Amino acid sequence: MGLAFKNILVTGAAGFIGFHLSLRLLNEGYHVFGVDNLNDYYDVNLKKDRLKQLTENPRFTFYQTDLSDLSGLKDIFESAPQENEKIDAVVNLAAQAGVRYSIQNPHAYVQSNLVGFVNILECCRHHGVKHLVFASSSSVYGANTNMPFSVHNNVDHPVSLYAATKKSNELMAHTYSHLYKLPCTGLRFFTVYGPWGRPDMALFLFTKAILNGQPIQVFNHGKMRRDFTYIDDIIEGVVRVTRSVPEPDPNWSGDAPDPATSYAPYRIFNIGNNNPVELTRFIEATESALGKKAEKQFLDMQPGDVAETYANIDDLYAAVGFKPETTIEQGISKFIEWYRSYYGA
Repeated sequence: MGLAFKNILVTGAAGFIGFHLSLRLLNEGYHVFGVDNLNDYYDVNLKKDRLKQLTENPRFTFYQTDLSDLSGLKDIFESAPQENEKIDAVVNLAAQAGVRYSIQNPHAYVQSNLVGFVNILECCRHHGVKHLVFASSSSVYGANTNMPFSVHNNVDHPVSLYAATKKSNELMAHTYSHLYKLPCTGLRFFTVYGPWGRPDMALFLFTKAILNGQPIQVFNHGKMRRDFTYIDDIIEGVVRVTRSVPEPDPNWSGDAPDPATSYAPYRIFNIGNNNPVELTRFIEATESALGKKAEKQFLDMQPGDVAETYANIDDLYAAVGFKPETTIEQGISKFIEWYRSYYGA
């Protein structure tokens, strides 16, 4: 990306990943335009406290807008840049998150993840954006069991609506790459955790319950395996990928279509720790960092969940020379340090 990029629009800027990315980009000297609807899917005060840190920087401009509001989004693209400069790159991290919630409230996912995403694509197309990076998810692998999950595998069997919307984003982005030569990169995140994390995620729920002396819910009787990925590793990957604008792949063939690349300027990458951890070990590491044992309530697998995630990150490493290194012990300790400080626990 280098000096050619000055202005970056980050959607979901008050969210967990969006906040950390915006902070990193500001520290590197970029002008960041943050968009968030500040919805109440979880504690809005947590989002506002993240924002407070960003708005202290004069190079951060915040817009409270919903991606499904096309006219509001267009206004941002037209008015945001200073001195007749354009928004150079967009990192779309805004989405209705959560696999389980998508079963209870499917329409929220259609508005945010489908309507909102096509609005982003339209704005990028009409305003000459040089690179759209967007959050996909490890959940797109769905019923796949061939481990580790590879971006070159077919992912046509999602097991939750959330996963289906993320797969749809990949397809929609490819269409815009094909039709309008819009460079697009999709990032399949694997179970992200760390300071300022989402309250609906396992580590947050476990920490809160253990400190309050309440039982924790352990799904699939603790036999789940997840490629837990620490937030700083995710951000390093996102920043490097944003700087690396995709080119058409001259070796791509319609006779044997590779889902990860294209004849258009389009790429898909996994960002995961490349080291799946059983839930029981994750809980043990949490207990150890807290110095307190958990009371466990063992439950069956929930609808829409998968038993295991495991990322093949060869393509990411080949493209940008990075792979996550943070162990769960290191990452969990940092999260708990933040949690105790933020909540005075």
